[in-house]
Amino acid sequence: MNNYLIPEWEKQKFVQLVLPHKDTDWNCCLDEALNTFKEIAYAIAKYQKVLICYQDKKTLKGFKHKNFIFQKVKNNDTWARDFGAISIRKNGKVKLLDFVFNGWGLKFPSNLDNQISRKIFKVKSYNFVLEDGSIDTNGEVLLTNTQCLLEENRNYPLTQKEITKFLKTTLKVKDIIWLNHGFLEGDDTDSHIDTLARFVNKNTIVYVKCYDKNDIHYKELNKMEEELKKTNFNLIPLPLPKAIYFEGERLPATYANFLIINNAVLLPIYNCKYDKEVIKTFKKLFPNRKIIPIDSNTLIKQHGSIHCVTKEYFV
Repeated sequence: MNNYLIPEWEKQKFVQLVLPHKDTDWNCCLDEALNTFKEIAYAIAKYQKVLICYQDKKTLKGFKHKNFIFQKVKNNDTWARDFGAISIRKNGKVKLLDFVFNGWGLKFPSNLDNQISRKIFKVKSYNFVLEDGSIDTNGEVLLTNTQCLLEENRNYPLTQKEITKFLKTTLKVKDIIWLNHGFLEGDDTDSHIDTLARFVNKNTIVYVKCYDKNDIHYKELNKMEEELKKTNFNLIPLPLPKAIYFEGERLPATYANFLIINNAVLLPIYNCKYDKEVIKTFKKLFPNRKIIPIDSNTLIKQHGSIHCVTKEYFV
């Protein structure tokens, strides 16, 4: 393939992180959050470079490694996955595409985050709202859902057919799997696919499965599973973690929000009874990569996890 959307398991050049500061929603638990970002940064730095974007120099305390690259930039928040540039390979070279980020359908301020990629990378920009967390790929097929991409504050009045044509043309994918079901309570993104179902190789999708019939997610996640069974991919279920609450609100904990890097996988865990089982599953799925569990209980206080706060860029 000469032209294609690059899957996460291809060789990476670096991973981008954007640090929280006192003017972000993380101010309620800033030190705790920075410690988690630090753990993620050092885990990645064992294998490749890390581009650390920051607004406040004070937040850089403790970030010191030969593989760290620092870039000062103003930011609203820290969800690099969704305002970061998307990589395609065109005629053998990596091209960075920049899409509009509007705070997940105008839910949150995004004026600064929407400018970050244009300020630090050479990109081709499109007047189309697209968050990388809303799509996943094996290089040929795009996995997404209607709840997010058809949400009216993103690209209305474009139809599903029109969006399909745009994504196929722009992202260089041959086919798109549109799911109509699946959600996590507490998720602000309108059901980003990277919280629900992900490719782990060309032929395999892992997905969140709820085993508790009394859980609010049971019916919807079962419907999502039935949709996935209609595809031709191998399917591996990941158990929905135990219910976790913060300030009276259930949080969108998920094992699907992992990050693949060079020779390793960063896996979110939640001090949950399923953690060990999922670690074993990932060791089987990625026999040639080190599985690095990262406690993500702090990250989900702001409704995201490891994949949400990271963005990979390729060689």
